[in-house]
Parts: sequence; structure tokens; C-alpha cells
Amino acid sequence: MLGIEGYEPQWCHSSKTLAAVHRSRFYRIVGRQLDGAWLMWDLERGRWFADGPVILGFGDVNVEVTHRKFDECGITWGQVDMSMPLDWPGLMLDWRADAHAALRSVRGQRLREVNVIERIMPSHWRPRVLHAVEFLFESGRLAIYNALDENGLTDAVEIDLPVGFWCRVPIA
Repeated sequence: MLGIEGYEPQWCHSSKTLAAVHRSRFYRIVGRQLDGAWLMWDLERGRWFADGPVILGFGDVNVEVTHRKFDECGITWGQVDMSMPLDWPGLMLDWRADAHAALRSVRGQRLREVNVIERIMPSHWRPRVLHAVEFLFESGRLAIYNALDENGLTDAVEIDLPVGFWCRVPIA
């Protein structure tokens, strides 16, 4: 999937489901230092290819986070072998370390907490939408969010929308 051999995320669109499925593994990396972070890089355009997973390295454990569609998130653990070539038709892709300012801002810091961020919607048929996975570090924040069918990254202290339209679901 996504041009990555062996990469098969299980997609979730419920924050509670995502938290329950990954809680025990996230608890194991709380307290660890973020040693590295990688993005898929479009070599021809010289920019981040935001459809691919964001990989965070905590010692011997890599967590891979990917968003797609309006509200789906897939988290995998050590499924991506970055030494293998990426096979996306029509694109030349590779992995690039620390290629975004938000990743560089938390590199070397210890992870304190992990949450899922939900948007609270006015519709009755879909009152909550999975929006982001939030990593809180010693002195920084990293959110990998759904940027409408691709990943977005921010290290902003808080989400920039009115209070009451967001909810944190603790994972670890």
C-alpha cells in the first residue's frame, strides 16, 4: 500500500477505537526520546509527499501514522522498511529525515503523552470526526492531522479553532 512493500495499515475512523487498539503500544514508548522522524519525499518536486506515512522513531520502535479520506487514520508499528525502494507509479520517492520544522522542533525530546484529537461536528449522523494524533513532549507538541486525504503536521501549542469544537481522547 502507498508504494511501500509490506505496509498494511488498519484504518480507523473512531477515536475510541484507535485509542483502544494502540493504547498498550503507546504506553511502552511514553518516556522515550524521539530519535528521528521521516517523511516520504518527492525527489523530482523537492517536497514532502504528504500521502505517505509520517514515521517517528523511539529507539528500537518506529510508529507510522497515516491519514486518508475525511477522517481515517492508520497507525502501524515497524511495518515500514525504509531501506526498501518506494514504488509509486510516476513518482520518484524516497525517505527524508527531519524534513519538516514541526518534526525538528521535538526531536531529542521525551514523549510525555499521546492523544487523539476529535472535531465535534454539528451533524447528528456524525457528531465526532477523528482529526489528529497528538504527541506531547517535554517542551513541545506534535500533531499529525488529517489534511483532507493526506497528512498534515503542526507543532503549534494548541489547535487554532474555537474551544468546544475539539475533544482530546487520551491514549497514553
